[in-house]
Amino acid sequence: MVLGRIAARIEQLNESATLAIDATAKSMLARGVDLVSFAAGEPDFETPEFIVEAAVEAARDPRNHHYTPAAGLSELRELIAQRSAHFSGVSVESAQVVVTNGGKHAVYSVMMTLLDEGDEVLIPAPYWVTYPEVVRLAGGTPIAVPTDLTTGFKVTPELLERYCTPRTKMLIHVSPSNPTGAVYSDEESAALAEFADARGLFVVSDEIYQQLTYGMPSAPAIGSFASDELAQRLVLVNGVAKSFAMTGWRVGWVVAPIDIAKGVIKLQSQLCSNVANVSQRASIAALRADAGATQYMRDAFARRRETMITSLSAIDGVDVMWPQGAFYAFPSVADILTKEFAGTPIGSSYRLAELLLEHAKVAVIPGEAFDAPGYLRLSYALSDEGIVDGVGRISEFIAKL
Repeated sequence: MVLGRIAARIEQLNESATLAIDATAKSMLARGVDLVSFAAGEPDFETPEFIVEAAVEAARDPRNHHYTPAAGLSELRELIAQRSAHFSGVSVESAQVVVTNGGKHAVYSVMMTLLDEGDEVLIPAPYWVTYPEVVRLAGGTPIAVPTDLTTGFKVTPELLERYCTPRTKMLIHVSPSNPTGAVYSDEESAALAEFADARGLFVVSDEIYQQLTYGMPSAPAIGSFASDELAQRLVLVNGVAKSFAMTGWRVGWVVAPIDIAKGVIKLQSQLCSNVANVSQRASIAALRADAGATQYMRDAFARRRETMITSLSAIDGVDVMWPQGAFYAFPSVADILTKEFAGTPIGSSYRLAELLLEHAKVAVIPGEAFDAPGYLRLSYALSDEGIVDGVGRISEFIAKL
């Protein structure tokens, strides 16, 4: 009997398209290619100095040279519990908090803890590329619930109902959204909470972009509308990566009912023991800071959003929604795909992204990566000048088709 070298579950796993394209863009830039990249899913700012200083001080403290409890430092868990009560509408104890190696690790741990073979998970599409992959790794079945520009990229209870079956166990809720920037209102969040409650579903609310919003201090939280029963099936995932420009520090967290939190802790104790102490100490400094300490980032994103959407809207054949959160534009390019390049119809947003990279030296993420053909994702986590230059290149390329 010949056994495969690589396990089937890994062979079937798709590489993160966003990370792959971003890596290609960074490689081209390192080679000196005059490239504008809209691929990055991370702030372009340096981590604030007060956070870095806290990490330097922590690195010199021998207490941080050893393991922490698997669930994380008690001081950090308490701060996360307080933050969750303030922003997420849930009252939790620190014992319900598990510190993870970034938000992606948090999502993975929750899926591994909650899903059994064949459990179905409703995932509104377009979706972040990782969701369906980790659902499959956990033995679950991802069920994409399609939305588009005409619906503001948001689902309704009526739409979700059409995709429910007796195997449906969970709804993944994301607001603000990656890749669309859509934000659910109070009324919409309440309706989804009522639907999940009536259906007996678990809800995993990914709130990583919660504080990166426009025209509102933060995105409405589905936890604010959860009944006591739904609160026992509500799991929050979040982290410091986006709001504090700390993607490389790898600190996220899970907030869950006690029994679920214990399951995540058990998994983490066998998977990675704990998150690096220095990163945890840096995150304590971040969460203790006044909101004004990072206001300059939100101001910059708001300004760049204006530049990005205004510039894209001026391109013939591009239809784009004003994102209410995160730092992505998600324009429809369906009309452009009917055009020809070198005598051949473009046909797909994947092919258009290839052409833009090769001929305009602009990196974007094709909608296929998010189960949304006909769209492109452009991050505006880059300089104002870069946005103007990059969108200008896109406009010039399209004009020549």
